[in-house]
Amino acid sequence: MKKIYLTVLIISLVLSFIPESIEAADSTSKTISIPAETLIGSSNSQKTYYLDIPSGVSSTSILTSSLKYNGTNQKVSLSIENGKIKLILKGVSNKERIDGVKGYAASYEKPFYTEPGNSIWRYSDGRRWQINEWDPNNNSQKHYDRNGSGNPSDDPPTLTVVTKSDASRDGIKWYNGSVNAVIDSADIVESSVRINVDDKKLPLNYVNHNIVNGNRFIIYHTLDKDKVDYDPEEVSESFGKGGNALGRRYKTFLNYWYTASANVTSYKYSGNVSFDYKLPTEPTLIGTVTLNKPNPNPTKLGNKDEPVQISLMGQLQGYNDASNIDEWVFYAKEKDKNNTLKTKKESAKSFNVSTLFDFVIKKSSVTGECLTQEYALTVLVRFKKPIVTKNGTITSLEQPLQISATVCKNDPQITFPPPPTKPTEPEGKPPVARISAPRYVKAGDDTLISGAASYDPDGYINIYVWETSGAQGEIGNASKGYVWYTPEQIGKTFPIALTVVDNENQTGSTSREITVTEPKPSAGLSIEGTLKQNRKTTLFNRSQSPTRFPLVSSKTRVTITAVSGGTNADIKYSGTLSDFESKDVLFKKPGKYKATIYVENTLGYSDSSEITFDIVPDEVPYNYFTLPGVVYRSPDFGSKAIVSLDDISYSSDKDVIGRRLWEYRYDSNNDGSFEGEKWVIFSNENADRLNLELSEVGKYEVRLTVFEEFGQPTIDEFVTEADRKSTNSDGQKLSSRVVEVKNRAPEVDWSW
Repeated sequence: MKKIYLTVLIISLVLSFIPESIEAADSTSKTISIPAETLIGSSNSQKTYYLDIPSGVSSTSILTSSLKYNGTNQKVSLSIENGKIKLILKGVSNKERIDGVKGYAASYEKPFYTEPGNSIWRYSDGRRWQINEWDPNNNSQKHYDRNGSGNPSDDPPTLTVVTKSDASRDGIKWYNGSVNAVIDSADIVESSVRINVDDKKLPLNYVNHNIVNGNRFIIYHTLDKDKVDYDPEEVSESFGKGGNALGRRYKTFLNYWYTASANVTSYKYSGNVSFDYKLPTEPTLIGTVTLNKPNPNPTKLGNKDEPVQISLMGQLQGYNDASNIDEWVFYAKEKDKNNTLKTKKESAKSFNVSTLFDFVIKKSSVTGECLTQEYALTVLVRFKKPIVTKNGTITSLEQPLQISATVCKNDPQITFPPPPTKPTEPEGKPPVARISAPRYVKAGDDTLISGAASYDPDGYINIYVWETSGAQGEIGNASKGYVWYTPEQIGKTFPIALTVVDNENQTGSTSREITVTEPKPSAGLSIEGTLKQNRKTTLFNRSQSPTRFPLVSSKTRVTITAVSGGTNADIKYSGTLSDFESKDVLFKKPGKYKATIYVENTLGYSDSSEITFDIVPDEVPYNYFTLPGVVYRSPDFGSKAIVSLDDISYSSDKDVIGRRLWEYRYDSNNDGSFEGEKWVIFSNENADRLNLELSEVGKYEVRLTVFEEFGQPTIDEFVTEADRKSTNSDGQKLSSRVVEVKNRAPEVDWSW
């Protein structure tokens, strides 16, 4: 019975330390597509992408070793930078000839401009005029005199005069049909260059022009007094001053640009980036909000109140116990108006829950030309049982959000981008345009603008047309893309407008507003690992800065200090804390500690943050073993007694028993006391079940000392053998540590 009881006891103790559930894989994969595009010119032979990390995935959770580019381009580098995936690719090159390339004056569709003229001077007699003009036959200036009417003559005689102007190519920039399709000047076929004059923008005095040698204008213009344009001009000393002498410069002008062919190298980009990332180890709430009505936004106010519909969604990540979700609560109100608060609750045991809120903008409240109504929203999830996290125990999570709707008495000033083709006669239902964009963005931060939530009730969307006035960057015909704003735009609000076209050429439009804020970095620290003394913890720099204005690493300052329990000398790490993405730190003593960080970006904006955390003590192991109270010597074992020993010691804080030292001592004088008796080691091999062979009759005391090994990672250079916890069985009741060896009584046979 003792053996059965002992076995049951050991099994029950072992089972008590088996986790209640085994988690699924702690990581998963994501893929981010790179927009397929073909770019022209050597400046596009290499391109840098800053890819936005998908919602719900933090940059620090990405397993950098798993980052992989998949595609036909050659990868230059792939890394995580300022909270985004930075990918540098070399384009796949292809040589081709392009005709009809246009050359403009430094910017797209800006023509070159020339304003030549002729000096027409009146002599001192008040009647004769000296006519100065270009002689195209001799390629030189000439002059002659003509009489005007009246004395003094107010105007020269009506003549057609000739002037010349060299065609300029200073600052020329070549384009292939759009502002983004820039062609390198080195790729232009010089023999194909031609000048083109804008015949729709000619001066009144224009008569004709010729182009000589492809680089000079010969322009004919009239001195007709009703068509001329002139400036006063100082006559020369040799001409003679005084009397009625007068100088004028009669002007004309041309607008022109160039066309040419180009032998270009185009560079093609495509593919995607895949990576594995650690699933959130703690509950994380992601909230999203979209505006369903009005559509478009802003919209013209009709003869009645304007309905507003807002879609609100919550997503719980890093948590897998749906049964512990008590309820979802959604709040919505007009900003700063508590009396408009609306609340909805959902008891669904789901990790993704959404709902709709309906409001009304009253016609009577629109006193100005337009009214923009801001809405404050909150997603909240409550738990039945408290959840223990690294930062303490939580009973709920919440996420605040904002969105706005605008109505105008007249047509809104926002110009929605027109569809690229004129719609045919409408059939079916039009598409619904929706924009997902933050309400506030920091200057210099690449911001994802998405129209992916747009839909067509009876078909599909095949064209996206964006208007992002004021923003840097263009989205093109894509459901989403990136824009950013300059520091000069801080405090200003800009519209983002979208028109979508479905497969039946019907359209839908909407817009959002973005306000630009200061490009201030966000300082942040977190600590992960086993927060226990003599264990490796890892301090992570979670700081971020707008993409275009990264952090200056040399100005990052991090400190770790002891608050209580330990001292600064108990904080161990290699190197310095000046700048890092992650730093391994070990704490020699339990207690409360504080870590602070200061960061500064290239524009001089700064931020600081701090975290406090507790380092728990390393507990000594629980020591207990079992043995029989009495054993008998047996001739089957050479007149020795066999004592069966079973160790059921364990670590209460998930360390491991690395060594077991077994000893015994003998009550040699049989006086009932073991004081002064010598301990004898009989096992030092980490045996948890063994037999002790004893020869002498009497009582023996057994002692077990167990030594822990760290059950979690440590930093070897900062720990010694003395840091491993140990304990012996002296605390165990003495009677449970003593075995008595006896002789069996002889067997007597009374038969004759």
